[in-house]
Amino acid sequence: MELTYIPATIANPTRPQRSARLRFLVDSGALYSVVPASVLKRLGIKPGKTKPFILADGTEIKRSLGQALFRMDGEEGVSPVVFGEKGDSILLGILSLEALGLILDPFKRELRPLPMMLAAHRPGWNLPALAPPV
Repeated sequence: MELTYIPATIANPTRPQRSARLRFLVDSGALYSVVPASVLKRLGIKPGKTKPFILADGTEIKRSLGQALFRMDGEEGVSPVVFGEKGDSILLGILSLEALGLILDPFKRELRPLPMMLAAHRPGWNLPALAPPV
């Protein structure tokens, strides 16, 4: 299986001039992006909450999360980012891809624009009601 790497810029959302260009492994199976904690701290991105993650071998680890601005090909978006530690890969996860309006084409291993869909409510449409809790 071929891996897809892309260059992208990550920045502090409150101070966008503080940025770094990194080479990310695009991981459409990962929810969160991962960036070395040293890079995030240098940009002034502060860790917020800590979450548990399960590795492929079943080991549970904990990592801090923050918010980062991602830029690529004229697009930008803010998404959660994991404060990576020694041994963690630099990853671009699905939440960051969606924030950028992109999706990974699994056959060509290229990023493509994410089709944006919007459902408008039309008068006369019967929207399904939420089922009451049981």
